[in-house]
Amino acid sequence: MSEGTAETGSVTGGVNILLRLEGLTLFVGMVMLYWTWDGSWLVFALLFLVPDLSFLAYLADAKFGALVYNAAHSYMAPVTLMTLGFGLASPLTLSIALIWLAHIGIDRALGYGLKYSAGFGFTHLGRIGRQTDT
Repeated sequence: MSEGTAETGSVTGGVNILLRLEGLTLFVGMVMLYWTWDGSWLVFALLFLVPDLSFLAYLADAKFGALVYNAAHSYMAPVTLMTLGFGLASPLTLSIALIWLAHIGIDRALGYGLKYSAGFGFTHLGRIGRQTDT
């Protein structure tokens, strides 16, 4: 399967740069909000990499791994959690949401996009990892 197919397509050029800058903006924004919120930096450090536990789903297979990884790295759940945190005035809920969004932001800034079922290295932001010539 070639990289250009619908199953493994990715953005290029200026759009890729824009998406990565959006990720950096999200990361910086969430860290600044967390700092303003006066959240615990120990909690931040402990929870920051938790979304990466979704990698374990790749032990089952690439399709399931991509599904779980994408669920943990899309904006839907943490934005919902952030809304609940504000609405319920729950500091812990809000802190978790801010940390989660910061994690997604830095991942996107570094080029770790949402995954295709073709394998972990196939993302919407392009290929990651070592490339082998076929």
